[in-house]
Amino acid sequence: MRDLLAGGAGAGAEPDRHAVTVRAAGGGWTAVGEPPVPLVYWHGQYEGPVTLKDGRALAAGGAGPLLLSLDDSAVYDPGPGTWTVTGPLLQDRRLHSLTALRDGRALAAGGTPGRQAFPQPTLGHAELFDPGSGTWRATTEMTETRNGHSASVLGDGRVLVAGGQRPRSLQDMLTLTTAEIFDPARETWMTTGAMTVARWGHLAVPLPGGRVLAVGGLVSTKRYGAGTAVGSCEVYDPGSGTWAQTGSLGAARAVHQAVPLPDGSVLAIGGEPGIAADDARLRLRSLASTEIYDVTSGEWRPGPPLPWGRAYHRAVPTADGALVFGGTESACLDVGFASTLRWTVGARHWSPEGPLVTGRWAFGATALGDGRVLATGGVSRAGAAAATTGEGVPSGAAEVFTP
Repeated sequence: MRDLLAGGAGAGAEPDRHAVTVRAAGGGWTAVGEPPVPLVYWHGQYEGPVTLKDGRALAAGGAGPLLLSLDDSAVYDPGPGTWTVTGPLLQDRRLHSLTALRDGRALAAGGTPGRQAFPQPTLGHAELFDPGSGTWRATTEMTETRNGHSASVLGDGRVLVAGGQRPRSLQDMLTLTTAEIFDPARETWMTTGAMTVARWGHLAVPLPGGRVLAVGGLVSTKRYGAGTAVGSCEVYDPGSGTWAQTGSLGAARAVHQAVPLPDGSVLAIGGEPGIAADDARLRLRSLASTEIYDVTSGEWRPGPPLPWGRAYHRAVPTADGALVFGGTESACLDVGFASTLRWTVGARHWSPEGPLVTGRWAFGATALGDGRVLATGGVSRAGAAAATTGEGVPSGAAEVFTP
């Protein structure tokens, strides 16, 4: 056991009057103060903060109160532990993708602008962040408007964008199979092979050899935002520019997580197994199960179960396994979980780590270059658990996990 001082005071600094002591069995979380835009939610898989080449973390866009799309942008410097406001996005957006490029810049692409509406309008607009000037500028538009898509950096530095959704009519959304690639050097988009199964809200995980594995997600099947989780998976080959089906998950998963493991396999974690609807009239309980993808056989096998189910959580790969934290119960979407769990490859069980200072779900997280993890944004309480029913309570302060 060890004590962790949450509040942001460095060595020799005056103690923070808001400091909180957290007891941790292993690693633990430290509050690092509220970011410039504390009222932000990231429901999507790829719209949260990313770690830039220079080691700082960039957060841009997302949803504010009443699901209003934001244009706010800020960077977190893990050295002094401070946030700095940057130039705003040229286009407010949520359910977009934010990708750190290998040349040090970042790409924001697609998403949904404005206020909550149905059908959700979608963007083809893309823009680039210059870490030197702290400003954004427009780049070439995508070949198709979309939100809820995946974005993966390929071995050659290009960005693969796949799936997502766009309006089909005044009553429903069309789930996409289409995929396209952004070339940072030329700042151009080009279409590539379409996925075999339409999906949005999926994970795209890098595999050995430069391939990419698309895991689970949703397909819009009903009116007014409802969708069904899918268990199908497929692999993208950048050499041929094509997708091929591979083994399906044992359980369909949406609002889940999937991370690469040190041996090249992939771990899928939790999520929601059935219907996901904007009005939440029908939601199933979160999954506690995990699954491991064998890159050689192309099949999934059961992994170590979580102590309880969770959805809208976050996970990051570690040197020897994975770290999972936050989330909520998908059947009610009311209270953000604070628990943090670590799994080591080969272990039969998950081990508890120090909890988040503030439980949260629909938040953003990114692994920092020094082995620590940044978590920020999200919802701490909602529904009947909130002070005012129907109004989500933002989680406020950002936190950093130290192993």
